[in-house]
Amino acid sequence: MINMVALMGRLTFEPELRQTPSGVSVVRFQIAVDRNFQRAGEERKADFIDVTAWRQTAEFVSRYFHKGSMIAVEGSIQTDNFTDNSGNKRKSVTVVANNVSFCGSKAESGTVNPAFSQPAPSYASADNSDFEEIVDDDDDLPF
Repeated sequence: MINMVALMGRLTFEPELRQTPSGVSVVRFQIAVDRNFQRAGEERKADFIDVTAWRQTAEFVSRYFHKGSMIAVEGSIQTDNFTDNSGNKRKSVTVVANNVSFCGSKAESGTVNPAFSQPAPSYASADNSDFEEIVDDDDDLPF
């Protein structure tokens, strides 16, 4: 059986790191993920997906991601059945993150290093006179 999900979207609110009574780090956040299909002329729709991350992954999310940040999440789907305060049976669906990673630009995240904000130098006009062409006339293979 396989329970694996990969998502990419933007955080809808600021993630808040919490600790369980036993000291384990946990963070819950929500990402907005655009739907692939839309009818012509229809406004773009998104799904809002709840995600939970634990331990080092939770600490990583709380430190480097903020509301509006683009994030990639790899994890598994977890469902829970419960009864609300009114006695109605409910079901919740959450993605439990195994791995998260950056997928937006550094400028989007607001952590631009000035040394990297300048364009890279171009080496297209480099002098190639120091290089010698290797000619392989031997058609025999070494194996």
